[in-house]
Amino acid sequence: MKTLHLHNTQQDIKQAAGILRRGGLVAMPTETVYGLAADALNGGAVRQIFEAKGRPMDNPLIVHVAEFEDIERLHLVKTIPEKAQKLNEAFWPGPLTIIMEKGEVIPDEVSAGLDTVAIRIPSHPDAHALLAESALALAAPSANTSGKPSPTTAEHVANDLDGRIDAVLDGGSCSVGVESTVITLATDPPRILRPGIITREQIEAVIGSVDVDRAVLNKLENNEKAASPGMKYKHYAPRARVILLRGDDEKYITYLNRLYRRDKSVAALCYTEDVAKTDAPCITMGSMDDEAQQAQALFDALRAVDELDGVTTVYAHCPEATGVGMALYNRLIRAAAFEVIDLPKKRIIGLTGQTGAGKSEVSRMLTELGATVVSADEAAREAVEDAQVKAMLCAAFGDVLNHDGALNRQLVANIAFSTPENTKTLNAITHPTIAAIMLDKAKKAKSDVVFFDASQLFEAGEDVFCDRIIGVIAERDIRMERLLCRDSITREEAALRMAAQFDEGFFLSMCDDILYNNGTREELYTGVRALYERSVNP
Repeated sequence: MKTLHLHNTQQDIKQAAGILRRGGLVAMPTETVYGLAADALNGGAVRQIFEAKGRPMDNPLIVHVAEFEDIERLHLVKTIPEKAQKLNEAFWPGPLTIIMEKGEVIPDEVSAGLDTVAIRIPSHPDAHALLAESALALAAPSANTSGKPSPTTAEHVANDLDGRIDAVLDGGSCSVGVESTVITLATDPPRILRPGIITREQIEAVIGSVDVDRAVLNKLENNEKAASPGMKYKHYAPRARVILLRGDDEKYITYLNRLYRRDKSVAALCYTEDVAKTDAPCITMGSMDDEAQQAQALFDALRAVDELDGVTTVYAHCPEATGVGMALYNRLIRAAAFEVIDLPKKRIIGLTGQTGAGKSEVSRMLTELGATVVSADEAAREAVEDAQVKAMLCAAFGDVLNHDGALNRQLVANIAFSTPENTKTLNAITHPTIAAIMLDKAKKAKSDVVFFDASQLFEAGEDVFCDRIIGVIAERDIRMERLLCRDSITREEAALRMAAQFDEGFFLSMCDDILYNNGTREELYTGVRALYERSVNP
């Protein structure tokens, strides 16, 4: 199929209207996003929408009309509720969709078999002209490949659907940038099913109390039917993996910068104000204080993610789920397939270092000074008793349980440290649970400052949660003698342990503070106390 590329001239609009009346597909601009339009009362034409998009047919469509009177003229609904009249007067034409009990003319292809239908009157002049010229009600989901970010330009549509649809009507860039707010009047009280630029607060000022469906901010339950477009588990997603970072602004920057130091395949989806502070490549979604600008930029930004060379994962600065921010969060949470990392509210100070350098002694000193110290060793002992972790260890290393079901730690250690591959497998299984336990302990701690005592802070990826990191290092000969004395091992065994760790240069480059432990205990204590005081009073 050859896709025609039309413009918003009277002649081209007439041509597009003719295509629609003949049962064809036309991508049309609206103020929100481009919609893929077909005659809403022609089930066969509507089925073509699903085929072109690769969209499952259990997802209902929105019906667009030119005028409020068209709803009654075309018998689209059984009755028009009083609240629909009020919403029409306040917000139509505009980015609001109202769900009402459907009329008999609505085919199941449009309503996905539901008893309701979603209606909207767009404000974009080209959409209005096309609707008026065709004299049709038009079913029109976003004009993209199903699951991808919604299109806000004709170029986006062409990238996804060229050769699959009859025509694209180019009306320029969409002014709003996210899909319409969807509210159902089929419930009491009315309920928002998809947030948009028209907020809950604005709607309540017109019709009174309104609920927000739990699926706006959460996954649909198993077998739960989507009552509105945009409620599916994953949607709006680029090819790259999207992860939301939820926390304050500085925590976002710290996490991203620490991660980027060791992983150059990550990028930031962030606010304009973040760019100067971020080391990673950035794609911006507008100013932090301008939600309308963010909405307009969001889908462009998500599409731009896949244009970054070598980027496999993008970390998004999570917006607050209030006002227009609820619409942004709703789209991002689905682009991320609900993968969210909650950044700790506490100030986290990492404590790590070379084997034999004296990290454990520093940890004891911090405890003596009154610091809250969370030990990775203690968290590891808890982690390996987790049922899922034990199951994964058995799957990886065979039967490593005692008769009572407890983990045979010595057997696991013997197997895990027998080869580098086995050690890597052990870490992949245990590190995520260890990190989760440590973060939970930090969250529950009474202190606002928590020290993470972790010899494998970087290997476990716990460094990204740290506001600062202290590295304990010492001269090689001193470390060797300490290991020989402490662990009763041979010089060769000690050398192998030391060689298996990061070298001094790594700690110098990755840590914010360095404690040299080459002297007396009193000298070390002086340095620890100074760092402790600086940590609790930054």
